[in-house]
Amino acid sequence: MNLLVEIALGHLRTRRRQTLVSLTGVALGVGFFVAVAAMMQGFQSYFVAKVIDVSPHILVKDEVRVPPVQPVEAAYPGGAVRLLGLKPEEELRGIKNGLARVAELDRLEGVAAAPVLSGQMILRYGSRDVSAQILGIEPEGQRRVSNLERDMTAGELDDLFATANGIVLGAGLAERLGAERGDTVTALSTAGVVMNMKVVGLYETGITEMDNAQSYALLKKVQVLEDRPNVVDQIRLRLADVDRAEGLARRIEQRFGYRTESWQEQNQNVLGLFVVQNAIMYSTTGAILVVAAFGIFNIVSTVVLEKVRDIAILKSLGFDSRDVERVFVMEGLLVGLAGMLVGWGLGWLLIELLASVRFDIEGFVKSEGFKLNRSFLNYALAGAAAVVAATLAAWLPARKAARVDPVEIVRGAA
Repeated sequence: MNLLVEIALGHLRTRRRQTLVSLTGVALGVGFFVAVAAMMQGFQSYFVAKVIDVSPHILVKDEVRVPPVQPVEAAYPGGAVRLLGLKPEEELRGIKNGLARVAELDRLEGVAAAPVLSGQMILRYGSRDVSAQILGIEPEGQRRVSNLERDMTAGELDDLFATANGIVLGAGLAERLGAERGDTVTALSTAGVVMNMKVVGLYETGITEMDNAQSYALLKKVQVLEDRPNVVDQIRLRLADVDRAEGLARRIEQRFGYRTESWQEQNQNVLGLFVVQNAIMYSTTGAILVVAAFGIFNIVSTVVLEKVRDIAILKSLGFDSRDVERVFVMEGLLVGLAGMLVGWGLGWLLIELLASVRFDIEGFVKSEGFKLNRSFLNYALAGAAAVVAATLAAWLPARKAARVDPVEIVRGAA
């Protein structure tokens, strides 16, 4: 085996420039794969962690997934019937027996549940009017289903009890209003109720949409503001195991009949973009490795053409076809391994360079720099892809070398 390696290295040394170019191509493919994967996966993991951290794992809404069938459609299913000018039946929105359902869900193992009433309102402070969402909560229950109190930058959740009409604002919402803790803002609900509310706290989750548009108050106060006494329109659940969310959400919807969404369903648009993003990443970095593989194919093919007489001599000395094939496959393998090692170093340098970059952006989430995933799995995947591509690229011309007939070559030379 040592002799086969020496022969392979000798062939590569005779074409140093081409070998260096191919090795560089493999190294670039591996390095960029590691760096880009670390950047993409880092942001995706950070976003998912943020969503799981600040949003309910399961959300039960006071609506149904499929509208009820009209009586005429039920009476004549599939008939040539067209309904025009239908007016939806007016009914009181809200989850029936909401608090009882919260208690039932709260008894499930590994599940914490809390009632919520949500509504839209206009917040006025001085001459500024800002549209916002208000969530009526019970502080004790909210602590169990979210990390709101941990995210508060001013005040405490219990301050809602100490003030007649207290409200907690998102940091972005407070900035848009120009209000601070201790200020009094005027809330005008869609029901036409006006209420003066004192800002008792501010919070910042890092999710831009939430920080810029959401506020919290006591459940009873929001029921008064929305003119919906004793009504709950959401049940928020937090699970000990977030992977159970999708299956449990389906079972709750089947039992209660209300639309129930897991955190995956609530964020399916963004998670779908991540799939496209990963496809682009793997195809782009894979293309670099494919180009490098063509370079290796070119080297080995050229060596096979140039060393036909040497191959014939090796076979005459007792080397069989498998030995010859191993020599040329080993050339691709050696270039792949060397490119993998250099690429790992390049990938590490690129990751450290990205980690040193600092910037402030606001998109789905706030970030002060790149979020990077330094998993060894990315190094292993990139290295394996490089070695496999290089070996396959060398195997094709190696098969041709193994089929060389030494008798014909020697006679032709004579």
